Amino acid sequence: MQVTAMRRWVARHDRFRDALPAMALMVVAVGAAAAGDSGWHAPRAAGVAWTALSCVPLVFRSRRPLAVVVLTLAVDLTAMAVVPDRVSTPAASLVAVYTLATRSDRRTAWTVGALAAVAVTGVYAATHEEPLLVGTSLLRLDFMIAATALGDAVRSRRLHLARVEARADRAERTRETEARRRVTEERVRIARELHDVVAHHITLVNAQAGVAHHLMRTDPDRAYEALAHIKETSRAALDELRATVGLLRQPDDAPDSRSPLPGLADLDALVGGFRAGGLSVTVTRTGLVRPVAPATDLTAYRIVQESLTNTHKHARAAHADVLLDYGDSTLRVTVADDGHPQAARAAGTGHGLIGMRERATAIGGSLTAGRDPGGGFTVVAELPLSLTPATA
Repeated sequence: MQVTAMRRWVARHDRFRDALPAMALMVVAVGAAAAGDSGWHAPRAAGVAWTALSCVPLVFRSRRPLAVVVLTLAVDLTAMAVVPDRVSTPAASLVAVYTLATRSDRRTAWTVGALAAVAVTGVYAATHEEPLLVGTSLLRLDFMIAATALGDAVRSRRLHLARVEARADRAERTRETEARRRVTEERVRIARELHDVVAHHITLVNAQAGVAHHLMRTDPDRAYEALAHIKETSRAALDELRATVGLLRQPDDAPDSRSPLPGLADLDALVGGFRAGGLSVTVTRTGLVRPVAPATDLTAYRIVQESLTNTHKHARAAHADVLLDYGDSTLRVTVADDGHPQAARAAGTGHGLIGMRERATAIGGSLTAGRDPGGGFTVVAELPLSLTPATA
């Protein structure tokens, strides 16, 4: 805990952090000056003084890295010329070059590092009368190049880690956005299912109750039959509501209330309910009848259900035709009725028609609806028989 707290404190105090290498260099310089001697001699003392002077600019190495390189290099080169028997490596310049490499672009770092290496090697060789690329002269060249390379490697690693963190943050935000989008889409889908189920079955129950009320005194047997249809319709409504709401259950909930969603295989039962409510419905299938994608199956069923529900509620129609035309790649669903031309129903308006259009569009299809010139109302949906991964 104490080490962690100390690191945090140092990270918050830039000046102290920048001065740490200078302190370490001073300790090394004093130790080197005192080694092997009982006292201080002028050359050694002068070397310590020059080292201290070169370390002063390091306090600003994070804020002005290039200026610090110039200052420390100037002091170290001057020390080589003034105190030629000073054999210590220009450590302050190495720290400054390293810092510059960690905080600048690669081109600047290597240009300054190479110039510093040549300058240090040349001055040292000239003041010590040694060949340029041999012995300790070459060692100082290697030190300066190594400091530049180390700083460049540290900069590259920091940049890589920053990019990785940025990608991780972006991926996390993307996942959250995608999750919210999926939740919204699922809510809309479930709301649409609930609307279709409730509107359809309540419409049938209302129609059958009206029939039962009308026939109760004149024809009790038919009234009783209408009441039986009301019972069947309400039970079907409860089953579909239970199946739809079951989608909201948690994975560990009991699955007994979940049942398959309806499809075109259930179309006869759907039409039977409308016929029992007094609406004559004819179903025709053309083309090669074959299984369709589950999403298309449910969408086609819901479009027929909603269209017949609207016909029964709004159009005052006596008859409706349902046509399922199986093409090569599309299923064309047509629902036409003979409703009164003055019926209060506007093409393309109302939640039912909007929901049907959204359903068709969601799986890559289309839907049109409108009044017929001679009276009645027609809904036409073009739905894909199979779905691509983008629409599945």
